Amino acid sequence: MRDHDGMDDASTAGWAEITEVDELTALLGTPVARVRDKVRTRLHELDRAWLAASPFVLLATSAADGSCDVSPKGDPAGFTLVLDDTTIAIPERPGNRRVDGWWNVLSNPHVGLIYLVPGRGDTLRINGRARLVREAPFLDRMVVRGHRPLLALVVEIEEVFGHCSKAFLRSQLWDPQTWGRADELPSRAAIARELERPESTLAELEAYYGPAYAEGLYRQT
Repeated sequence: MRDHDGMDDASTAGWAEITEVDELTALLGTPVARVRDKVRTRLHELDRAWLAASPFVLLATSAADGSCDVSPKGDPAGFTLVLDDTTIAIPERPGNRRVDGWWNVLSNPHVGLIYLVPGRGDTLRINGRARLVREAPFLDRMVVRGHRPLLALVVEIEEVFGHCSKAFLRSQLWDPQTWGRADELPSRAAIARELERPESTLAELEAYYGPAYAEGLYRQT
């Protein structure tokens, strides 16, 4: 265990860092057999049902140099297309064109997915290898509001398993009594003006992020 007491940076005074697997295991312990062995390599019918109900996924990627990205993807429930028991596809929708995750996939195909269902604390996790597909017959099955995706992320499943609800229970994410905290934060328009678009007025940004923003979700620009 490496001790940071002697470092010049006062912000790390008193830190004790874990640098070995044995240290981590000694501190946190090991999972029981049912948790250790719950990972599967193929979709079960219950997994298919979860994907059909989920409108939202978090996609984790990493570039060849180790830099990481986590991107939210959302669409009507069932937007993830199950191609077979070991393959799923996620449509790309119009966005800001940063596509950090897609850049990562081109250099490192390993991805991690966490699927959420509103109101449920448990989640479905899928890990696998991905590729970007710009044309395939299944893209016709991904049309929403007249928008056919320009590409899809196809994931070959290596691991799939359910995750318990402890994080959601601790965070009270779905408890409406906690949602009032959102009103304590500046609006999206105010944040954009401060950090991203100082040349725009607040009124212009409020108009941009107003009703027209939602109306153009599937418009290619």
